[in-house]
Amino acid sequence: MIIEIGIVAGEIWHFLDEQGEATLSHLISRIDKPRDTILMSLGWLAREGHVILEEEDGAFKINLRKEKVK
Repeated sequence: MIIEIGIVAGEIWHFLDEQGEATLSHLISRIDKPRDTILMSLGWLAREGHVILEEEDGAFKINLRKEKVK
């Protein structure tokens, strides 16, 4: 399972790199993987400091973090 989470994390990263900001619902609809796997992968990316998650009007927006986290 950890390998699949890592693979999906890569897909999320590439999607955001190409598309820019996305809402969580848009990300889930565009990446053809189970919702739970997407959420686990997104958590991994957030924990590692690769994405920024922001809540706005009840929706989560996701962006790649461009600068390195120290």
